[in-house]
Amino acid sequence: MPPGITIAADAPELSAANTGFMLICSALVMLMTPGLAFFYGGMVRVKSTLNMLMMSFISLGIVTVLWVLYGFSVAFGTDHGGLLGWDGDHVGLSGLGVNQLWDGYTIPVYVFAVFQLMFAVITPALISGALADRVKFTAWALFVVLWATVVYFPVAHWVWGAGGWAFELGVIDFAGGTAVHINAGAAALGVILVIGKRVGFKKDPMRPHSLPLVMLGAALLWFGWFGFNAGSWLGNDDGVGALMFLNTQVATAAAMLAWLLYEKIRHGACTTLGAASGAVAGLVAITPSGGSCSPLGAIAIGAIAGLLCAMAVGLKFRFGYDDSLDVIGVHLVGGVVGSVLVGFFATGGGQSDATGLFYGDHSLTQLWKQLAGVGAVLAYSLIASAVLALLIDKTLGMRVSEDVEVAGIDQAEHAETAYDFSGAGGGTAPRAAAPAPAADTPQAQAQAQRNKKVDA
Repeated sequence: MPPGITIAADAPELSAANTGFMLICSALVMLMTPGLAFFYGGMVRVKSTLNMLMMSFISLGIVTVLWVLYGFSVAFGTDHGGLLGWDGDHVGLSGLGVNQLWDGYTIPVYVFAVFQLMFAVITPALISGALADRVKFTAWALFVVLWATVVYFPVAHWVWGAGGWAFELGVIDFAGGTAVHINAGAAALGVILVIGKRVGFKKDPMRPHSLPLVMLGAALLWFGWFGFNAGSWLGNDDGVGALMFLNTQVATAAAMLAWLLYEKIRHGACTTLGAASGAVAGLVAITPSGGSCSPLGAIAIGAIAGLLCAMAVGLKFRFGYDDSLDVIGVHLVGGVVGSVLVGFFATGGGQSDATGLFYGDHSLTQLWKQLAGVGAVLAYSLIASAVLALLIDKTLGMRVSEDVEVAGIDQAEHAETAYDFSGAGGGTAPRAAAPAPAADTPQAQAQAQRNKKVDA
């Protein structure tokens, strides 16, 4: 995110081109949440499909309202101590003029607000994949309210708000490696440590029920991510947005290939699930780093992320935490990889003049800044999310009953099922039973003899 997150009366004139570009990017980012719903929905078993879709989709409703009421003010209002923003004019977005421009940029404040809203929407939705099959929908909705308020809005201010401590320190996070992916991944770990494992974890097969749905979701995420990343420069007046667009494609491709290569060597096959997961890992890793590295650096970042994330998804079986859909393995690990590698691959051009270890004077300065940002966001989100989950669990209860989990959460929580198999037999009317043979026929006598043998 570029500097200058304040509002000033002497902002430059409105650019219709940049405004239109940012509105399109906002719509692309909005599309990512339904894409995520499809991606996660295909990865669960049939009995949990609708619940998984709803856990993502509900974020569009809850976070939108919170963002208008106070979220935007907390994230991008006047700084207070480097930790929170607040400005009365931002509450309800009622004190902002329709034509008021964002300080230093040629887009209206409303356009910036709606673009950042879409980031706020998808971040808690990312967490939901780790909790598949076992969380009450009402408890999840309450968690989204609390988590967005206590965790996401303040962390967004740290990273992108003028005066935010990470922003002022010089932590490079172009589009959300820390604020979005590490934040969501650490939250997922905190919650699952509280609510525990699914019934049958490590025992029952829990394979994806629809890999085509997974691939559709991954494709929508890949498509929407161009708006997520390239739009974070808030315009296209120079080449930085174009660099980010290119690096997004390059890193995603490299990560997918690296994941598939790991699968082929380790398991002997290249899977569609691996291709989709590898692509998402690359998208995650390039999110913080793509505005400050070269395309060759993007290949390296994507390949490293694809390999490490493919290795990380198996850690849940070794350490015994039940990350249902690999949110920790992909988003937490991918976010950490992409954020830390800025300290190695930053070229000093593009987003920032800071250089990584492989460029400029080969200093470790930027690497230490990146590690500080990664460590702080990870620790805060992990602890705060665990506390919020514990409070909800001790009051409303976070988990459905074991019987509901085994039978399927869709019917219990939503009174619906994703698929209707009642007509799966192919007929529209029951077949008539064959008439019984007459009592004096050879067939009837033979059947009587068989029945006598069975009774004996």
